Formats: sequence, C-alpha cells, structure tokens
Amino acid sequence: MSPKTQIFILGATGYIGGGVLERLLQHRTASTSQITALVRNAAKIPLLASTGVKTVFGTLDNVALIERQASESDVVFACADSDHVESCEAILRGLKKRYEVTGTIPVFVHTSGTDILNDNVEGMYSSDTIWDDTDLDQLERLPDTDPHRLTDPLVIAADEDGYARTHIVLPSTIYDFATGQLVDLGIRKPRSIEIPKLTDVSITRKRAGMVGLGLNTWSNVHIDDIGELYIVLYNAILDGRAGHGREGLYFGENGESVVRAMSERIGEALVACGVSRPGEQTPTSFGEMDYARPENEHLRAWYGSNSRCKANRARELGWKPKHTTEDMLKSIRGEVEWQLKHKTST
Repeated sequence: MSPKTQIFILGATGYIGGGVLERLLQHRTASTSQITALVRNAAKIPLLASTGVKTVFGTLDNVALIERQASESDVVFACADSDHVESCEAILRGLKKRYEVTGTIPVFVHTSGTDILNDNVEGMYSSDTIWDDTDLDQLERLPDTDPHRLTDPLVIAADEDGYARTHIVLPSTIYDFATGQLVDLGIRKPRSIEIPKLTDVSITRKRAGMVGLGLNTWSNVHIDDIGELYIVLYNAILDGRAGHGREGLYFGENGESVVRAMSERIGEALVACGVSRPGEQTPTSFGEMDYARPENEHLRAWYGSNSRCKANRARELGWKPKHTTEDMLKSIRGEVEWQLKHKTST
C-alpha cells in the first residue's frame, strides 16, 4: 500500500482555512491523504478528530513545531496570518528538509491578500490601475513596503531555489457568512473582517461611514468561491498544470465596487434596524474622532485605498466563481443584523 499524502494546514479553524479544510475532506484524494492541522484552541482538537483530522497543538509562534511538521509533509496550506514571518520561515525550513531527505519537491500554498495593492488615496477617487495576476512585470513593481511583502518574496524565493513548488492565493475582499459542517461543529470562524469592521464602526457612530468620498474601488469574492479557488488550484497542482513561483500568484475576485456603495447599504440597514434616524441612510465621511479610537488604527489606510485586480490566472485553471458584486451588496444587511444582535447580547 502506498503511503498517504501528508497534508499540513495552518489556519484550519479560520474563515478561509476552514473552507479549505472542508473541501480537502471531500476531495477526490481524501482517502489517500492524511490531514494534520495546527490548532491553538484545545477544545477544538476532539471536534477535528471527529472529522478524521489529526492535530498538533500550538500557535504560529511555535516555530520548531511548525518546522518539524512541515518537514514531514508533502503539501502545506498556510491560511492563518499572512504577515507572520517566523512561521513562514519555519514552513520553508521544514519543506527544505523534506526535499533533502526524500528528493521529492513538496508543495506550499501560501495565503496573502490583495491589500498588497492598496494605494491609500483616502477615498477620494477610483484608480485606473487594475492588477493582473498574469502580468509578471506589473506584479514585480509592487513595493516591498506593501502589506504581506515580508512573506510573499520568501515564498517565491523558495521555488526559485528549487526545494518547494510554491503558490500564493491572494483573496480580495471576502464576504458573507461561512456555512458547512465545520461551522456547524463550532470549529470554523464564520465571519470575514473587512465588511464586518466597516459595519461595526458605523454602528458605533450610529451612522454609516466612509473614508473621504468613498470613491475608492475594491474587488470582492464570496467565501465559497475563494474556497473553490484553493481546490481548483490544488487539482491543477496534482495534474501538473499550475504555475508556481513567480508565475504562481492567484488573485481571487469576481467583481468590484466603490466602498461608498457598501456604506450606502450599511446606512439603509441601520435606518431599517432603528440605529440611524429616518433620512440618515446616506453615509458621511469619518472624522478625527472616528480615526482616534484605538480600535480604528488602520481605518483610513484600509478603507480609503483602491485594490483592484483581475483573477485571470485562476480562471485559466478553470475556476468559475458564481457570486457577483450584487450578492456582496445584498449580504450587508445580514452583517448589520448579526452585529446588532451580538452587540445587544454581550
């Protein structure tokens, strides 16, 4: 009997990683694979065990543990913290050991994000620049000071050095609630960050807000579609069709919207839910009092930037996202209602 493919996943209980894990458990190779997850919450270990997933208990700071597990793995999916340099380096050291011992090149799928494209125009206009994941010259002009640029170059360099086949998935603004077995079991985080944060800030100020005029544009992708992208990519890797290294960056998007349109939907929901007064559905610009709140440290930079892209490389592999920008805008009412319910109950 051939040994099972050893898959190691970081971020398996998270919003993105949980979707990847759920799909790996249903994958055509599931019966010939053994999945091991890094878990920092001991209460989730028996829950994961019930699905057939092995676990190692630790955090991203446990670099010796991560290096050892990576050295025993054929495939690593990193879906936790894109900016955690030490854990990324530990994975790469482990994969290098794996290659040196086996002579077989292991696979690394790293998660980044399209905030590497942020330009911080403070919401004043929509940029004409649309980043294309098949345009290598354009991508290599990204400054090293951009978010995630501490880890992404390390991942690409490992491929160039020949000891790992590396691939980077860069989701745009992910939206809507995650569903499925792992959510039902209490394993997986069900919510995103960007739109919920904008919702939360707006609820706090009792009126929908935006940076500047809110004219900056974001690409977006549904949580189920981004989960499918990882599996389309994994299938292509197994079939030898996937670009890797500098040709292995995969954006995830299926539409775009100015941030103002999102804030307008938040405003409509706040009026409907009685948080804002009738007639106050139109968003207003954030002020210094909003920016001064400690929890809003990155508000101006995150919500005032353009981040536009085209997922051409992913589509070339056969990725077919189903959800559209209108689905994203429709999902906002549910985010507002969820946030209000949980603010009330806490």
